[in-house]
Amino acid sequence: MQPLLPEDPSRIGSYRLLGRLGAGGMGCVYLGRTEGGRTVAVKVVRPELAVDAEFRARFRREVAAARKVGGAWTAPVLDADTESGRPWVAGGYVAGLALSEAVAGFGPLPEQGVRALVARLAEALAAVHELGLIHRDLKPSNVILSPDGPVLIDFGIARAMDGTATAALTSTGIVVGSPGHMSPEQVQGHALGGPSDVFQLGTVLAFAATGHGPFQADSAATMLYKVAHGEPELGGLQGELREVAQACLAKDPAARPTPRQVAERLAPRGAAELIGAGWLAAPLMAQISRRTVELLNLDAAPEAPLQSPPRFAAFAGSAAAPCGRISSS
Repeated sequence: MQPLLPEDPSRIGSYRLLGRLGAGGMGCVYLGRTEGGRTVAVKVVRPELAVDAEFRARFRREVAAARKVGGAWTAPVLDADTESGRPWVAGGYVAGLALSEAVAGFGPLPEQGVRALVARLAEALAAVHELGLIHRDLKPSNVILSPDGPVLIDFGIARAMDGTATAALTSTGIVVGSPGHMSPEQVQGHALGGPSDVFQLGTVLAFAATGHGPFQADSAATMLYKVAHGEPELGGLQGELREVAQACLAKDPAARPTPRQVAERLAPRGAAELIGAGWLAAPLMAQISRRTVELLNLDAAPEAPLQSPPRFAAFAGSAAAPCGRISSS
């Protein structure tokens, strides 16, 4: 997390902002707190998108759809204002480490950890798909390892399964998705459905088990070509995990398993049975616990400027970046 910049607001809606969690294609994400002390992540739409009537209409629909998502596997949407000059949405904040950060700092997960992770995410996707939604951006930075297990975050670009191809917002040139974790149909601008999320689940499985994604390249363009036409690189994956990854990464969406099938294969009795003592290495679990304590300490802190803020995994985000001036009124 980064301190607020001079041009950042101090409040959004009823939320006092504590710092910047990151910025992405849609806007900036801030760590905020309610008057009652609950910590939230607030995503504010970029100015150039806020004035786009088509985008704003889509944002309204997506917020309405994302409000349906919540529960044990995902961070819920709590509040939103889709009619303000800069539309925003507030979501539940999950203390822990992003999978990307965990693997970078502690290496690939053990086999039981990968099984638990992918089975839990598959259960989450099954629940999301039953609501008529897809996530569209399943990647290691959108998976938080919390003390209670993995949580799927950032439904900022989730949308109803309306058959519309939206691989990119062509009016702004912003690609919706992450090159190494996009599905072939997403890369090619085709209509998306649940199988696209399953493909992305396969890339997350490979990353968690090996420390790198199944498509490697020196440029985004080359990587996108490999996703659409190349074979996945699954060196280091063996046995059932390799078989599941290969099935998820099939180029033909119809050939991929459903999320329920993935979950049942990796955790026949449910992911919850695999999540417990030993599913993650002790040093990694200790770091996750420390993050939770840091959040509790931050919640207890008085209202004062943030000094040397701790870093947290977020509802959404990436490295902090400029995203336009926002009125604090």
